[in-house]
Amino acid sequence: MCALLAILREVRDPRDANARHDLAEVLFIALAATLCGAKSCVEIADFAEGREDDLREIVRLRHGPPSHDTFSRVLRLLDPDELARAFAAFMTALRQGLGLPPPQGVVAVDAKALRRGYERGRAHLPPLMVSVWDAETRLAIAAARAPGGSEVKATLALLKGLSLKGCTVTADALHCHPAMAEAVLAAKAQYALGLKSNHGPLFAAAEAGFARAGELASFETNERSRGRAERRRATILPVARLPARPDFPGLKALGRIEAERIGPDGRRAASVRYVALSRVVSPSRLAEIVRAHWSIENQLHWTLDVVFHEDDARTRKDNAPQNLAVIRRLAHNILSAHPLDKPIAGKMRKARWNKPFFFELFAHMR
Repeated sequence: MCALLAILREVRDPRDANARHDLAEVLFIALAATLCGAKSCVEIADFAEGREDDLREIVRLRHGPPSHDTFSRVLRLLDPDELARAFAAFMTALRQGLGLPPPQGVVAVDAKALRRGYERGRAHLPPLMVSVWDAETRLAIAAARAPGGSEVKATLALLKGLSLKGCTVTADALHCHPAMAEAVLAAKAQYALGLKSNHGPLFAAAEAGFARAGELASFETNERSRGRAERRRATILPVARLPARPDFPGLKALGRIEAERIGPDGRRAASVRYVALSRVVSPSRLAEIVRAHWSIENQLHWTLDVVFHEDDARTRKDNAPQNLAVIRRLAHNILSAHPLDKPIAGKMRKARWNKPFFFELFAHMR
């Protein structure tokens, strides 16, 4: 808890020098309230008022609990880059406190829209939050808003500040471009980037190469769930076997995932996806990498929507939508990291009702 407050005290205060409430305390209370289920500045202020005695055991609150106007003003004015840096610093401290090494496996990159966080009259362009996800530990390790909706620009900026040596960075086809490949390789990591026709030459090379390769070693999985059956088949084609070597930084192989799904009504749907790889891997490893990438959707984005109700958040002004989004991801990591064998929603309820458990959420990280 002291480490978290120390990190928050490094965040630059955008308010005038005569501000009554300490910035680190305001941010800590916002995080604590989110851990207990608060979803807006009004609910954060209600939490601060209702749990004032408990909070005074952690922070001073010299002028009493902040109002919802204070929380709103701070989150609107605060530079999102400042909070994003605090997020990264906290995640480094959290991993050290839990005895976790730096990320070593699959690191997934994906963006999520804050669907109701749009500016007035711009419902078609909600803010995008890019998250970097450690699939092995199921923790987000960085997050930032995509400036002007540019997911690529935000991703490249995030990768520069991360230690990714030995990791495999995965992303969808939007990120299959030379700058992304070069950024991943510069971080001494490998890439596995989704490939679609938006990268025409490379996509054409993949289609032609697999068509001419004939029978290749493959790895197949078959799954049944809720009346659906799905078969996936993974194959690898080294660049040396392509008719012409594509001009793409560090490219060593192309992967192909063929999927066939049979729905509860018996209808069949087939798809073929390609993956650009900076390392030749086995077909089974390709299947693992692709499956691990989707954990960012299933275990981060889904939880943010269903448990934290991020898609319903109506905060829209200035920097508040993205700052609250970073706080939600901090809360998600803290709840995920606690060893209690309960889902995140259950831990959230227990933190709201049980004072010792609320304190334990921070204490177990030491």
